[in-house]
Amino acid sequence: MFIHLVVIAWLYVAVMMAVAEATSPVGSVLGAVFTFLLYGLLPIGIVVYLLATPARKKARRQREAAEEQAAREAAAAESGAPDQRGHAPAGSPVAPVREEP
Repeated sequence: MFIHLVVIAWLYVAVMMAVAEATSPVGSVLGAVFTFLLYGLLPIGIVVYLLATPARKKARRQREAAEEQAAREAAAAESGAPDQRGHAPAGSPVAPVREEP
């Protein structure tokens, strides 16, 4: 939440700098646009990108782990291996073991 406050404050200052540039007698609108882009959007975009890197890495690891788990489950279901309860899987050509009394 702190980063949101910093982003808003930084962009506010950059907008005020651009307004001052545009309304100055020696300034121009083109200068104001470049002031906003180079002092506002570019630096804050880099900072936000760098600060969001750990979250992106965590999300990528979770997505890869979920895909790997789904692949393992699909491979186990297709392999025809018995499940953890000791029964043969449904549709398996293996006959169940019969116990003699």
